[in-house]
Amino acid sequence: LFLRGNGTLPPLHRPPDASMKRFYAFCSLALSFLLSGCSLPPPQGRTVSQALDAAETTSTPLGHGVQVLRQQAGATPDLTGFYPIRDANEAFAARALLARGAQRSLDVQYYIWRSDTTGNLLLHELIEAADRGVRVRLLLDDGGTGGLDDTLLALDSHPLIEVRLFNPFVLRWPKPLGYATDFFRLNRRMHNKSFTADSQASIVGGRNVGNEYFGATDGVLFADLDLLTVGAVAQDVSSDFDRYWASLSAYPVEHIVTRAAALSLDALRAQGTDLLQSAQARKYREAIAQTPFIQRLLQAQLPLEWVPARLVSDDPAKALGKTRGRALIGAQIIHALGEPEHALDVISPYFIPTDEGVAALATLRDQGVRVRVLTNSVQATDVVVVHAGYAKYRKPLLRHGVELFELRQLAPADGQDGARQHAAASPLGSSGSSLHAKTMAVDGQRVFVGSFNFDPRSAALNTEMGIVVDSPVLAEQIQQAFATQIPAMAYRVDTDEQGQLRWHSGVGEPPPMYTSEPDMGLLRRLLVWLVGILPVEWLL
Repeated sequence: LFLRGNGTLPPLHRPPDASMKRFYAFCSLALSFLLSGCSLPPPQGRTVSQALDAAETTSTPLGHGVQVLRQQAGATPDLTGFYPIRDANEAFAARALLARGAQRSLDVQYYIWRSDTTGNLLLHELIEAADRGVRVRLLLDDGGTGGLDDTLLALDSHPLIEVRLFNPFVLRWPKPLGYATDFFRLNRRMHNKSFTADSQASIVGGRNVGNEYFGATDGVLFADLDLLTVGAVAQDVSSDFDRYWASLSAYPVEHIVTRAAALSLDALRAQGTDLLQSAQARKYREAIAQTPFIQRLLQAQLPLEWVPARLVSDDPAKALGKTRGRALIGAQIIHALGEPEHALDVISPYFIPTDEGVAALATLRDQGVRVRVLTNSVQATDVVVVHAGYAKYRKPLLRHGVELFELRQLAPADGQDGARQHAAASPLGSSGSSLHAKTMAVDGQRVFVGSFNFDPRSAALNTEMGIVVDSPVLAEQIQQAFATQIPAMAYRVDTDEQGQLRWHSGVGEPPPMYTSEPDMGLLRRLLVWLVGILPVEWLL
């Protein structure tokens, strides 16, 4: 760090004496030990457990409700019932209420779990469930557990709660230093997201756990989409959770965080109780009280759409670089959605099609398939470097006739409150200034909802999951969104006669048109240019 460009040390005010030389040597040795002396513990010593078979939980309130709803609909056992969750507050409430409705088991798997209001409230719901006798298994990608070590140790001390960390960092602080010695392992993350109760009902979609995903922050709010599922796919999600729970990349938290816990379970329980009654949790208490559909599920009154559905999910061995070809989720999604004949609608916050993807979309266009894409604009994205990976593909996509829309950063007047007004009709979610939903619809018939982004990271590095439903109803909602709502919320991108990009806003009299990217400041422009010329696309 102190070397000049020619490899020599810069001059000091005075030559270092012997004690300073010893100090430098000690620091160098300590850093070397810190970075190279850490290794993962052996995989032995893990408990063995499996998800409950749905037949074991038919007598629970959730199981009874699902069975009655199936009978009322005349649905066969191979069908899946689902209910879309769009509103951010309802998405939080659904998870809390599903935890409260569980009687036998909770299997919970997430990429990010924030140590904030909503994250801690949901952890409290897990404790409350375990206190009632519910077995809780919590599997978290360790890249998204910042600041939670003591909390997770306290949780794990409950006799009915077990916590595992996926692909963990051995060095707990500062975590990023782990990349210096184990980059190619730690660069692969578990991006899966599911919340399953009694092997009967599961919430699957794009949301992580944190304030920004549930509308409780003044920063970025993510417009998102989840599916509450029951029936065949919910059982498949339970089995898939077992694959990850038992994988070689899932480590018991006490094997990774080996220091003494600084927080007791009783103290954590008390903190959660106080938080639930606090002013900052008020709107979430209200959301729980005002969200009816989990109670209606328990009472067998929830209107579900019963359809053929398929879980698509990476093998957890992908995190070890051992999954290839047709086993990857991208190939699974293509197979499950089928070859588009008329229309392909893609909604992805991070959209980097690569040259191969551009060629595939161009082939669809040559076959007469209408292709529409919604992604984040540079002003709405939360990851500017990913936008840089996308930006260079705009002109090639437009030349082939792909329709591009970039979500604007919505101001409070037309954003959170305005979007919530059309939550019931929007397939994107209820509110937010940044798109986070990952959805694809084919021919107005089949829809994918899950964690998969249309980018190289989701395709080749991270593990992903999602559900493909044969739902003309949901597919039609997405088609209608592209026709009516999305033009009002996004820039439509095209090119002029000289082939230069233009951004058309759907709001205003007349709607403004921009010949340079809106809100692209000098620093962002420089960053986008720099990332665009570097060979880093495979990392994005």
